[in-house]
Amino acid sequence: MRILKINKSNYQRVLKKITSIREKHDYKTENIVKKIIDDVKKNGDAALVKYEKKFNQNNKIFPSRDRINKSIRTLSPKLKTAIKETYNRIIAWHKLQKKKDIYLKDKFGNKFRYVNKPLKSAAIYCPGNLPSTALMNCALAQIAGVKRIVLCTPSTKGELNGSVMYAAKLCEVTEIVNISGASAIAALSYGTKKIHPVDIITGPGSKYVAIAKRILSSKNLIAQERMFAGESEIVCWCDNSASPDEIAYALLAQSEHSEGVLSVMISKDLKLIKKVQKKINLLVNSLPRREIIKKSLSKYGFFIHANTDKEILDSIEILSPEHLELQTKDYKKYITKLNPKLNNIGSIAAGPFSSMALSDYGPMQHSLPTGGSARYAGGLNVGDFCKYISVNELSKKGLKFLSKSGYILAEEEKLKGHSLSIKTKALRSS
Repeated sequence: MRILKINKSNYQRVLKKITSIREKHDYKTENIVKKIIDDVKKNGDAALVKYEKKFNQNNKIFPSRDRINKSIRTLSPKLKTAIKETYNRIIAWHKLQKKKDIYLKDKFGNKFRYVNKPLKSAAIYCPGNLPSTALMNCALAQIAGVKRIVLCTPSTKGELNGSVMYAAKLCEVTEIVNISGASAIAALSYGTKKIHPVDIITGPGSKYVAIAKRILSSKNLIAQERMFAGESEIVCWCDNSASPDEIAYALLAQSEHSEGVLSVMISKDLKLIKKVQKKINLLVNSLPRREIIKKSLSKYGFFIHANTDKEILDSIEILSPEHLELQTKDYKKYITKLNPKLNNIGSIAAGPFSSMALSDYGPMQHSLPTGGSARYAGGLNVGDFCKYISVNELSKKGLKFLSKSGYILAEEEKLKGHSLSIKTKALRSS
């Protein structure tokens, strides 16, 4: 991890070095993804099986009920309890997000409704070993009332992950398919003989998955996710009240996801930065996923040494990270009334007792915006699995009133068909 020194005159230029890595268009990966999508569109299930054999040594893409139940029976009571407790927390929190229909009757007797409807189908993309991701996505579709919930999760060498299968059972998942990568996104978007297409695909994945979702949503085959769910990101803002061990582990924890994780520590305390740097070098070799972590930190790991809180706040605004871990003595002044400069963040873990790693397990959402999309989007929510239908029912009196201004505006916009349609309809009110 490199140490970058910033000040009021150079911080934008320095931070551009970091964000430019993330902004670089990956044409090579995009071209690979496009070829996979075309292959699945043309060859359907045969292409899916080919890619599963190649990447996961998996011959079966539809697990039987017996195999699913057998995998669940391997779980310890302690693990099943932990999954169930996490599920209950997620359900309790996210139920609060469920929106009610809106109804208005104005003084003319016009009736306006905004009707909340669940999508008919949703697919959840879940890496094969992450029951928390299955819960975080499937439970929201369940709350929304989606009738067909498809869990898309790989099976390496034909083995099912019992904890993911148990999470799916709790969330009343209706279908499970053992496919992964860009080919899975293509199959769920176009459909094959054995897999029906879905309305939306959520859940984090590799850059291949994220690019495939972006390409296929642009064709209106699946709903456009508000956020970009790509490689993970964390920024740790710390002062000398923070524990070097805790900061080091926070950065290591995020970096073990993949080789493309952006991990940043920012502080005014250079001594603390050097302590954390030393801790990371000491601790990384003790972790099972150390090779992934080392590659991630060597390319996307940064320490930023700032002079003022303003420089730090401005830097966080520019980075727009998925996660912010706020470990400072005065953290409450930034979150009690959320600081305007803490606007571009997916999730904040604030104070000495909060942990971003722990927040992955609920109750709040861990499918969050990455790649700078925290500038305009928040995390996944129940509303993402719903659509809203506008219903207008005008009264005779209301038609007479509204048609006057509607006719004038249609004429101003030179939409003669509109103005004549309004004029003709308005005859009913005379």
